[in-house]
Amino acid sequence: MSEYTDIAIIGAGHAGIEAALAAARTGSDTVLFTMSLESIANMPCNPSIGGTGKGHLVYEIDALGGEMGRVTDLVTLQSRTLNLGKGAAVHSKRVQADRKAYHRLMKQVLETTPNLRLIQAEIVEIGVENGQVVSVTTRLGELWRCRAAVICTGTYLDSRIFVGDVNYESGPDGFLAAKGLSDCLRGLGLRLMRFKTGTPARVNRRSIDFSVLERQDGETPVIPYSVLTDETFFDEIQQLPCHIVYTNAETHRIIRENITRSAMYSGQIHGTGPRYCPSIEDKLVRFADKERHQLFVEPVGADTEEMYLQGFSTSLPVDVQHRMLRSLPGFERAEVMRYAYAIEYDCLDPTQLYASLECKEIQGLYGAGQFNGTSGYEEAAAQGLIAGVNASLKLHGKKPLILSRSESYIGTLIDDLVTKGTNEPYRMMTSRSEYRLLLRQDNADARLTPKGYAVGLIDEKRYNHFLEKQKQVRQELERMEKTHLSPERCNPFLSSLGMTSVNSGVSLADLLRRPDMTYAALAALDSARPSLPLRVVISVEVSIKYEGYIKRQLAEIRRHEKLEQRLLPEDLDYAAIRGLRLEAAQKLAQIKPLTVGQASRISGVNPADISVLLIYLGMH
Repeated sequence: MSEYTDIAIIGAGHAGIEAALAAARTGSDTVLFTMSLESIANMPCNPSIGGTGKGHLVYEIDALGGEMGRVTDLVTLQSRTLNLGKGAAVHSKRVQADRKAYHRLMKQVLETTPNLRLIQAEIVEIGVENGQVVSVTTRLGELWRCRAAVICTGTYLDSRIFVGDVNYESGPDGFLAAKGLSDCLRGLGLRLMRFKTGTPARVNRRSIDFSVLERQDGETPVIPYSVLTDETFFDEIQQLPCHIVYTNAETHRIIRENITRSAMYSGQIHGTGPRYCPSIEDKLVRFADKERHQLFVEPVGADTEEMYLQGFSTSLPVDVQHRMLRSLPGFERAEVMRYAYAIEYDCLDPTQLYASLECKEIQGLYGAGQFNGTSGYEEAAAQGLIAGVNASLKLHGKKPLILSRSESYIGTLIDDLVTKGTNEPYRMMTSRSEYRLLLRQDNADARLTPKGYAVGLIDEKRYNHFLEKQKQVRQELERMEKTHLSPERCNPFLSSLGMTSVNSGVSLADLLRRPDMTYAALAALDSARPSLPLRVVISVEVSIKYEGYIKRQLAEIRRHEKLEQRLLPEDLDYAAIRGLRLEAAQKLAQIKPLTVGQASRISGVNPADISVLLIYLGMH
């Protein structure tokens, strides 16, 4: 039996969903294959979206026309903005989401999207002819001819579960492992790596004594992830509390006495785990001087009693898991509903991809998500959107959407992967960007919505709404700069706040630039201010407060732009360039950078090599 589609998406996790929607919404006939319809948009680890650095990605996905932010808004159990004690650049929204509701809503979006078919089937083979993807084949023998395929296999690829000395073939949450595709990919000449991740036990809410735990409530007002979500939507939502508990000396004693029974430390697991989300036994080894570790007790959904213990991931045996849990205050009678486990899986060395996420050696083959060596739902969704839209753009004879480091965290993420590679599951953090003052959550739409509109992911109505918001921001910035107040008007107000008085007239913008002044506080002096959406207010406040820093960073970007705009031919013979060191030539030939800027970020390529490269390009 043979069928046809333009683009085959393999896997319906967070990467596959965004890839399929992006491809379908830009006019390509798309089929999304999933091993189980019940695993669509599954959150096998914590059902949370966002966090430090990750929240920025969700805003960027939404700004480009992706789906993750909108659906997350609709299933919010609790919303908090992290790092509020620091500068605006690192403010990161994090949402505790309803796991089943997220799955249900995303499945419905996929089922109702034009140009998109959703099929439960396992892909075991990708057909390639003359270096071009031509088909995919299901385990049931069905052949689908296609012109492009996007691999979004998550942690399912030849995956294996580990709990103590027990291990067996399985995907996350008891779903089947994907078998056969790894061998196919190796047969196509692709280099695969072996990574691992893990998840904690789930505990029944009724068995926890919350009275001895530290309560953590959500914030108000809530700024939505998506511009499609009305700010008043959250006024009617009753947020659920989360709680904090700490490990103690007894917890640590139990873990240390049994650490050789952990699959991590008994030599069973060979894959590399995530540095920034280690198991609890790994934490004890790496931070041996710490007397306790913070754990977050979080709801899995509004209609379930399952509670998630963030920070308590482990691969220790079940008897040890029971004792560990019951050593925690409030967990003396804890009832385990799902045991913790580690999972090992195959993924791709991402240096085999271009910045478009297309494979360098096989045209029409794209990779996204944990298949590319990343960790996290947000990193996956971001890559999925880029891979899906680029597969579609290529079929329509258009240039790929490639985001730069200076305009997005998505660009930073992809550039890091394809230029430097990764030897552990890659996690996005604000510290990975050299331009983070410009890459804030509040201006994601200003940075990226025009690009989403240009490639067909943003419709006319939404784009006009975006233009109206930008107009409101510009008008309010101009009003704040032009509205001046006398010392007689300002000084009593400043004195009441314990601030230094002024000797001459001052603008509202100048007052707002003071470190402890806020836009809200200035309302007492600003009776003529217009009524503006909170999103607009935040953009105005941040723009004024950080104006000087922003100008400096923009100047720095302009200095680097020349290298980013200097294109390198794909077929450039680096071995033939005189004066280029052997290591640099080998690395450049392997990575095949698209620009001189990208070449300068390759490990093993130094400034002298870039100078040689520029001289060569100037002569040819």
